[in-house]
Amino acid sequence: MPIMYPRGPDMANQPISKRPARGGLILGMLCFVYVLNFLDRQLISILAKPIQDALHISDSQLGRITGLYFALFYCFIAIPVGWLADRTNRVRVLSAACALWSAATAACGMVGTYGQLVVARMLVGVGEAGGVPPSYAIISDYFPREKRGTAMAIFNLGPPLGSALGVALGASLAAAFNWRIPFYVIGAIGVVTAIAVYFLIDEPARGGHDAVPAGEEQLAPNGFIATIVRFFADPILLLASLASGAANFITYGISNFATLFLMREKGMQLNEVAIWYALVVGIGMSGGIYVSGRLIDRFGARTKAAHAFIPALSLFLALPFFLAFAWAPGWKLALIFLTIPTFLNSFFLPATVTFIQGEVRPDERVISGALLLLVMNFIGLGLGPTYVGMASDFFRPAHGVHALQTAFYALAPMYLIAGVLFLGLARMIARSSSSAQGSSK
Repeated sequence: MPIMYPRGPDMANQPISKRPARGGLILGMLCFVYVLNFLDRQLISILAKPIQDALHISDSQLGRITGLYFALFYCFIAIPVGWLADRTNRVRVLSAACALWSAATAACGMVGTYGQLVVARMLVGVGEAGGVPPSYAIISDYFPREKRGTAMAIFNLGPPLGSALGVALGASLAAAFNWRIPFYVIGAIGVVTAIAVYFLIDEPARGGHDAVPAGEEQLAPNGFIATIVRFFADPILLLASLASGAANFITYGISNFATLFLMREKGMQLNEVAIWYALVVGIGMSGGIYVSGRLIDRFGARTKAAHAFIPALSLFLALPFFLAFAWAPGWKLALIFLTIPTFLNSFFLPATVTFIQGEVRPDERVISGALLLLVMNFIGLGLGPTYVGMASDFFRPAHGVHALQTAFYALAPMYLIAGVLFLGLARMIARSSSSAQGSSK
């Protein structure tokens, strides 16, 4: 018997958008909001060296403020926000969240102590908790299933573009003025964007591209706790979240310390970071995410297991180039090696998001996206930078100025762990698909 989705209160009165150009405009706006979301999130990492010098904070403190402290609020607040957005207007939730995290970003530029920076950073996390999950659901209701992989890939260009713009704009403004100015400028841009989202994006009909055939019974919406239990009781969704968390551990562990590593151990200057590292992040990560989405649309239609096998392969291929990046004696060679893992590390993101959004009910897409981000970002964002920062301080007595390089070497085994988890997920998906086909005969 086919899955029957409940039609939300807006389904009966709102038409499905039939204008591809409108869908493209909405996707572009949501992607820009994600650019700001990630840019604000990464500013402290990008400006780590001048912030460390001004506030006198250690690598461990830097790792906690860019990782654990931020993730505690970002991950867990996303759950009630996701549940609320599933039952109210997702566009308004997104607009309010964007305004909050942008104002908090501006506040980061006003701090005078580490404690004040922690508080401002937590407020950024609170706001950003309402950013990505509603966007996942809005995109899923603007685009049919066969186009969601590419749409999600375009949306997920937000992190690389945000990182690249953050490096270029943040480093340039800091070099020309001081490290506080980028927080003010980018915070102000975010507040204006929040207003534009409120007035320019229409709330789409829930499940419009997953409509229930006429006359068929519909499932009643689940409650808050029931929805969470339903998600984590599914072994495939749980393993997909854990595998993504392991991959994100790598992504954030590298990105939150890459600028500091290149400046401290490879000899780069802020003006060089603003150009060359920005290009590596912007081109490498954007290209990887877009290519991943295209591959998912092509091979995912043949077998669902491709949503897990493609990320596994990308992680195994990236490992030797990451080790070469950490080893390289100068920043130019290091950036050449870094380009490959930057391209491959984020293959998992559009693959996992597309898979989970297609597996859950339309009225549970926001909270399911939030639950995915809870696991993925608590492991990746919360623990990845924290681990690298603590490892760097741990290795400092023995390795001195090369402590961060040694910490990166200690991060390398996570590539194997994440890759094996995705291979296990691919096998589980393949078995589930075979069982479903057998029972339908």
